[in-house]
Amino acid sequence: MADLMIDYITSLDGFGSADGWPGLWGMGGPDYFAFLEEDGRQEYTTLLGATTYRLFAGFAETGEEEMAEVTARPKVVFSRTLTEPLEWANTRLVAGDAVEAVRAMKQDDVPLRTIGSPGLCRSLLAAGLVDRVRVVVFPVVNGATGHDRLYDGWPDVRLDLLDSRTLDGRLQLLEYAPTVLDGPPGTD
Repeated sequence: MADLMIDYITSLDGFGSADGWPGLWGMGGPDYFAFLEEDGRQEYTTLLGATTYRLFAGFAETGEEEMAEVTARPKVVFSRTLTEPLEWANTRLVAGDAVEAVRAMKQDDVPLRTIGSPGLCRSLLAAGLVDRVRVVVFPVVNGATGHDRLYDGWPDVRLDLLDSRTLDGRLQLLEYAPTVLDGPPGTD
């Protein structure tokens, strides 16, 4: 059965991005980029929601961000608003129920990972399909400028730490096994 990992980058206060800040909050460094390169050699299929697809496909088209590795990788975008044919190479559109589609995809051996896509991640987590949550925490607080709150709408989740690393002396890479809870512990 395929492993499904939610993969986020975030500010300390849980934002996926912030107005006026550069990509990666201006803090990408050699350790982080080496981690991305090493991780990019793994085999997996990338899962995206429509908003993240539009953003990343735009980066790939304009060259604003280096997207060659993601472009070459198999991708599945879940959307009821996009239509085929999709412009971004190696991308398949699923217009139906994402939870049911991912449940079927997990029967294969190829690992699955999300990029961004908070709504998709919420749905997959609530359905009990997520095996791992990996977060790179950037040491900034975006209280005034942040947007794309990543954890809004999530169910209560206990996270058991599987791995942690410090990258470039400032970024925290944290990997967890999630357990979706019915509520706070002890409130049966």
